[in-house]
Amino acid sequence: MNELPEIRLTPEEMRYISLFQDITKAAVKDCIIDQENNRIIFLVDSKDMGMAIGKSGINVKKLKKSLGKDVEIVAFSDNLDDMVKFLMSPARVRSIRLVNSDSKKSVYVTVDPQDKGIAIGKSGKNVVRAKLILKRYMDIDNVVIV
Repeated sequence: MNELPEIRLTPEEMRYISLFQDITKAAVKDCIIDQENNRIIFLVDSKDMGMAIGKSGINVKKLKKSLGKDVEIVAFSDNLDDMVKFLMSPARVRSIRLVNSDSKKSVYVTVDPQDKGIAIGKSGKNVVRAKLILKRYMDIDNVVIV
């Protein structure tokens, strides 16, 4: 696996991370502000997911109230297959295929047919989230749900 890119956080993202850690006591790997979908995506270690979300989602609710935006918490992995599975959860991923063509990288994710809607998300917002994160960490340009 190649080196993880150096991520530069804006002061706003750093404030969000600080607030997240104060509320959840979970360590944050990254914070992505998705203006288009009015949400903030936090990446945390998979073992800290329970702590990050909190009992009955209490931490997500507190963060949403404090930030005035939707909050999404995604488990992080530097392994492509694991990361895609975390991003598509709770959709059941059947296979993941990485295709390189014309200097672009695409990931084709096959999900259980019943889970296709979950994987894509309302107005495609789960695919957008997957693209944002996979581009940032693995230089993947496109995510296709099949």
